[in-house]
Amino acid sequence: MYCVCPVGTTFRIGVDGGGTKTECILIDDRGEIVGRRLAPGCNPNVVGPEQARLIVTDAICALREEARARDPAARITHTHLYSAGNRVFWRETANALVDFGHTFTADDSHPVLELATHGRPGLVLHGGTGSFVAARAPDGRVHYAGGIGWRFGDPGSGYDLGRRAIGRALLELQGWSPPTRLGQTVRDHTQIGPDADAALVTRFFYQHADPNRQIAGLAPALLRLAAEGDTVVQQLVAESTGELLALALRVAAKLFPDTALDTLPAGLSGPILTHPAVAGALAAQGPLALSPVEGTPIEGVRRLLHRAP
Repeated sequence: MYCVCPVGTTFRIGVDGGGTKTECILIDDRGEIVGRRLAPGCNPNVVGPEQARLIVTDAICALREEARARDPAARITHTHLYSAGNRVFWRETANALVDFGHTFTADDSHPVLELATHGRPGLVLHGGTGSFVAARAPDGRVHYAGGIGWRFGDPGSGYDLGRRAIGRALLELQGWSPPTRLGQTVRDHTQIGPDADAALVTRFFYQHADPNRQIAGLAPALLRLAAEGDTVVQQLVAESTGELLALALRVAAKLFPDTALDTLPAGLSGPILTHPAVAGALAAQGPLALSPVEGTPIEGVRRLLHRAP
C-alpha cells in the first residue's frame, strides 16, 4: 500500500546504466529511495542505440508512474542519467524526455567517483565488465581516462581478463604452452566437453551469439584461481590490472602535481579490483593509498541526485 503524500510531492529519478545491467531509482525530497527498477544493460555500443534508449525510457517511465501512484500531482524535478556509451547519444536522449524535470547526463564513472572521494578531489579505478579511471581535480572538474571499450583494451576489466586467459589457454590446448589449470578452466567454461581441442574452443567464442559476455564471464573463475595461488593466473591478473594502475598514476601525476599521492583519496571499484586477490596486490605497488570503495554505484547516483540544486 502506498503512503498518502501531500499534493505536489516532488521526486527525482537516477539511472546507473552499464554494459551488464541498468539500475534506476526514484527518490523523495529527503533523498530516500522509494522506488527501484532493474533492467538489462543499456550501453548503446553493445545493444544498439534504439534498444539502449528503450531500456532506459521504459524504466524511468515506470518510476514516474510509481511517483504518480503515490500522489497524482507528483512532479519529477530532476532526472540524472549516468550511463556507459556515447555521450552525445545520451545527451540527445535526455533532451527528448518530457515531464522528467531538469535532465543531466554524465559518464557512469561519476557515481563510483562520488563513492570514492565524497565530492572531494581524488580518483577511482573501476574494473567490472569494462574499466576506467575517473578523477575530480582540485578545481572540481571531473576527468575520465580509459574506458575505451573491449575492442581497444579496458585493462583490469572482466573482458580483458577473459581475453588474456583464453589466449593463454588456447596455446596450452595446442600444445605450445605447458598444461595448467587455466586451460581446463577455459574448456570447462565452454561446456563443450572434457576433450574439446583448441579449434572447438576457438569456434565456441567466435560463433557465440554473445561472445563479450561469455569472455567476461570467465573472470570469477580466474579470480578464484588467483586466490588459490595459481601463479599463471596471478601473473595474468597482475598484468591486466597493472596496466590500469599505470594509467591511474599518469592521471594522478598530471592532475595533482603538487599533492603527495599517498594522501590523495583513491578508491578501487567493481568486482575485479575489489576482489581480495587483486586489491591487496594493487595497494602494495603504491604510491597511491588505494582502498576498496564502499557502497554500490546506485548509492553514488543517489548522493549526486539528492544534492543537485
